[in-house]
Amino acid sequence: MSSIKPHETAQTARGEVEDFLAKVREMPPVVPSGARGRLVLAMDATMSRQPSWDTALAIQGDMFAETGRIGGLDVQLVYFRGFDECKASRWTSDTQSLARVMSGIRCMGGNTQILRVLKHIRNEAGAGKVSACVYIGDAMEENIDQLAHVAGEVGLLGVPVFMFQEGRDAAAETGFREIARLTRGAYFRFGSDSSKVLRELLAAVAVYAAGGRTALADHSAKRGGASTLLLEQMK
Repeated sequence: MSSIKPHETAQTARGEVEDFLAKVREMPPVVPSGARGRLVLAMDATMSRQPSWDTALAIQGDMFAETGRIGGLDVQLVYFRGFDECKASRWTSDTQSLARVMSGIRCMGGNTQILRVLKHIRNEAGAGKVSACVYIGDAMEENIDQLAHVAGEVGLLGVPVFMFQEGRDAAAETGFREIARLTRGAYFRFGSDSSKVLRELLAAVAVYAAGGRTALADHSAKRGGASTLLLEQMK
């Protein structure tokens, strides 16, 4: 791993899923014909996420397993925690090795570093195609205007950011929604009762990043669930 330098109810859950999928429907295909997809998976590993960390790792591990099955996708893991620690892995299609790295990460106290994540995505996209980014966190302790500025730059580079929020922190929701809007990505909030839906959505996003609508259609035919809803919203 390399360090990134500083510079509710079931009805409510379903409504949030529909909102998420409606956003994704408006997005253009992200993978040119014949190209490999590239997906950044960014995680908040600060102490506030400790209570649900094992569950989060399991869900994200399932996402890696899905990308390994479909092929055609390179993944980069990015996480931050503690005091000024923000690291990125190399790009790789070996999702099993990334899953092992994730399993060894432990939460540490510290502030969010979403700005550094966005700057990293901007730099990676400037150097080569990035198909999409998935960000998972529960808080936002940074200046929203600064975040919005860089998110806008990421959006201009054509990288949709899928912002997944754990819990109900109002400031985080405001910031996450704005980042998703500026990058033409999507926002989704999940809780302890929506882990299955989150798992399905993450897998569907990974399939979409790897192969666009064609790959997602095949995935939907085999798996159904949230991936079917995703495909229907994108038609």
